[in-house]
Amino acid sequence: MGILVAIEGLDGAGKNTIVGKFHTAAAGRSMTITSTAFPSYGSSVEADIAAEALHGEHGDLSESAYAMAMLFALDRRRWAQWLREARRDHDLVLCDRYVASNAAYSAARLGQGPDGAVVSWVADLEFERFGLPVPDHQLLLGVPPEIAMERAEGRAAVDAARARDAYERDADLQARVYRSYLDLVETEWVSPWTVADDDAAVHAILDLVP
Repeated sequence: MGILVAIEGLDGAGKNTIVGKFHTAAAGRSMTITSTAFPSYGSSVEADIAAEALHGEHGDLSESAYAMAMLFALDRRRWAQWLREARRDHDLVLCDRYVASNAAYSAARLGQGPDGAVVSWVADLEFERFGLPVPDHQLLLGVPPEIAMERAEGRAAVDAARARDAYERDADLQARVYRSYLDLVETEWVSPWTVADDDAAVHAILDLVP
């Protein structure tokens, strides 16, 4: 039985890049590793509708924090069994974004803290009702909002397929989301957290693998 680790952070924090580093480092330690990313755009209707809403489609859907959170939660629900089996069969299972992202973004949008109603609702919905496994550990990439947004803007400038959505373009929201993530870290929301970046983050997590 391995461990399930959620990698969290703002858009542009480098989550995809660090997942690649994990795969390389784990191979060097002879660890078995697998990973997935949320939202699962292109393979989930819920994820695709959420993305379309954040690019101006579907009327006022994106104005509801709860509606958007529900779409992202329904997307993850499809993966519950896969995640349980992956943790059984691998030393390390990584999620590029997981349930904490729903909690952080929803709390930031509604101006609530880690003990607010929407954070409790997200946990109950995804872990209890949908049966998603609770992560053994969570990693927050400690990249400040201004740096993450600059990276996301640069990425969008060279890749039309990665145009920034309404969340990514909102500097104030990104700052509030980062604060929400730090609040979740401070309260050790659902499991222990590590705040780190780059190689330090990789080594910190790999050292947790039995």
